[in-house]
Amino acid sequence: MRRLYPAFALLLAGFGAACHKQTPPAPQPAAATAAQPILQPSGFQVSVDNKGKSAPDTEISDILTGQKIKLASFKGKPLLVNLWATWCAPCVRELPTLDKLAKAQGDRLRIVAISEDLEGAKVIQPFLLSKGIELHPYHDTDNGLMLAYKEGALPVSILYDADGKELWRASSDIDWTGPKAKELLSHAGI
Repeated sequence: MRRLYPAFALLLAGFGAACHKQTPPAPQPAAATAAQPILQPSGFQVSVDNKGKSAPDTEISDILTGQKIKLASFKGKPLLVNLWATWCAPCVRELPTLDKLAKAQGDRLRIVAISEDLEGAKVIQPFLLSKGIELHPYHDTDNGLMLAYKEGALPVSILYDADGKELWRASSDIDWTGPKAKELLSHAGI
């Protein structure tokens, strides 16, 4: 039998300790500022933590005109902002229902679908056309909205009232033609 040198034996013991499955820490007590969901439909969560806040001052690009605009320019009617990307499977699944909602709502609700794709217009417009989606194409050039909203996953939808104040925020994809979406939109009188 071969003898291990003491330093090598300690090194092996250290590797074994590093692979040990650790016990998860005890859950933290809920803080007073924890998310206050208004509705918990299966598959996504709706938060009112930012209710009453104005839209971020971040500029987005109108892909068709090339102009830079801010969400505040959409004041005057309820606004549903949707952050998405062509590479995001839940986003791709959600977009057709968002397109149907836009057509059904007409002038009662403004829907602004904003792509977070880094490649920009060269991928966004062709993607929408290939899927038959007629939503007006917008682009968040530097992912500034994702940073401003402090969101780390897509899709994200934020509903603003006619005065530009946030009502709620939903994460994950939503069937915008379904009953859960109708319930969510009813919070804005839509």
